Amino acid sequence: MDAQFSEEADEKIIYLPVFTRMNINIKITGLDISTAVSEYVNKRLEKISKLLNDDSAIQCDIELARTSEHHHKGDVFRAEIHIVGSGKNVYASSEREDLYSAIDDTRDEILRVLKANKSKRISLIRKSGAKVKDMIKGLWSWKK
Repeated sequence: MDAQFSEEADEKIIYLPVFTRMNINIKITGLDISTAVSEYVNKRLEKISKLLNDDSAIQCDIELARTSEHHHKGDVFRAEIHIVGSGKNVYASSEREDLYSAIDDTRDEILRVLKANKSKRISLIRKSGAKVKDMIKGLWSWKK
């Protein structure tokens, strides 16, 4: 399978064939995509898709851009990831001098937020289970 391209002015939207069930769209603004960058993004998204259990209802939008108009020298790259679906709405972005480090920073932030939400959900389930157990203990007298 090859990547499908859709060009509009200075933007490119790429629909990459990824072997996950998550819907992934990559939007590239102001730079040319190479196969190395697309493979790197796919590799970095594997951990996120595993954490989300390869849910097909989840939409993952990635934007990669060069934002050098307001900088005096050097290139500055921006990477954004927005995940929506199945009760999740997670967004992270990063600006770095290297495209790969911007992708890594954004991915790490998304993973941190997803793991924090998962641990909150698990602790809430445990707390509610403990409350139910305390209520049941209070209803029956255990004394003979």
